[in-house]
Amino acid sequence: MSEVTAEAGAETQPGKPAIFFDGVSSRRRQVTLTLGDALEIAELSDVQAGSTVTRWAYAEIRRADSPAGILRLTSTSAPPLARLEIRDIALALEIVVRCLRLDEHLTTRRGVAKIVGWSVAAAVSIVCVVMFGVPLAADRLAPLVPKPIERRIGDASEVQVKTIFGRESCSDPAGQAAFSKLVNRLRDAAGLDDDSMTAGVLPTSVPNAFALPGGKVFVLKGLLDKAENPDELAGIIAHELGHLKHHDNMRGLIYNGGTSFLIGLLFGDVTGSSAVIFASRSVVEASYSREAETGADTFAIDIMHALGRSPKPSAELMFRITGKEGGSGFSTILASHPLTEDRLARMTKEDRPASGPPLLTDAEWQALKGICGSGKI
Repeated sequence: MSEVTAEAGAETQPGKPAIFFDGVSSRRRQVTLTLGDALEIAELSDVQAGSTVTRWAYAEIRRADSPAGILRLTSTSAPPLARLEIRDIALALEIVVRCLRLDEHLTTRRGVAKIVGWSVAAAVSIVCVVMFGVPLAADRLAPLVPKPIERRIGDASEVQVKTIFGRESCSDPAGQAAFSKLVNRLRDAAGLDDDSMTAGVLPTSVPNAFALPGGKVFVLKGLLDKAENPDELAGIIAHELGHLKHHDNMRGLIYNGGTSFLIGLLFGDVTGSSAVIFASRSVVEASYSREAETGADTFAIDIMHALGRSPKPSAELMFRITGKEGGSGFSTILASHPLTEDRLARMTKEDRPASGPPLLTDAEWQALKGICGSGKI
């Protein structure tokens, strides 16, 4: 045993320095290495005194990334940033021979397979979150969004909507008074107690209507132009109130915005990109689920019956706009409220003789029809 030790000591001559970083400070140390039963690292200036900086067991030494011509080592028992740099080729070879686990931490074929497997599992997890987690979160969170946040989202969305459909709402006083009366009657019949609800008509020829978070209801002039009586328009507005009542627009916003909206909701930043997502995807290209549309239809039917009016005229208006085959593009109401023959049949089945007073007088209806003035849009 003494012969082996003597032989190992003879193999390593002083004067073959290496560079050592202890991982605690940024100091660059000139050291010499002694290859005994462990790798001894000593300050070059302290060799004669036999001062040892540290000892690394060969079984704990691992190779680290390094440029060509340098063997860079670390130790599993040393601080994470501790490094030993050896430029002498002969010395490097002597150390490599003794370190039997030098490359144990490097990726093998089995390691690559494990990485690929975990990557696939992560991708599947993301798909599951998108397909199941986000919709579930949308269903659970939509009714819980505080009213002030809904109003902030609605205000930001209104800016986007007006950029698309008209910068200002139609403002004829008599027409606006008639429109407010119609919306308020529907709201009261629905039992909606949101006093901050606002309604307006936007000056565009697109025949559509929609509601934004925070109780904002908009009818586009193209729809008003095609309506022949207050009941036709009222049924469609009632349908939109149903989406508000059931939080369908907030649910769509959470679903379309996904995790980015959920993070924004957590930190209170919900009026920037999330509002743009809502305006472009949940309003202009909106399409509610079949359940949401059915629920809004039921809500509209109940409101019209509560007012002693029939829901059938609103279905006739939609059918008149879309035609039997439904039309195409987002320029019709079908884009956000797909009218099927089943829905039309349902509204017809719910038809009842009028038992309540007209929702608007003839004069009020004419004022509402002229809310945007006589100019072409």
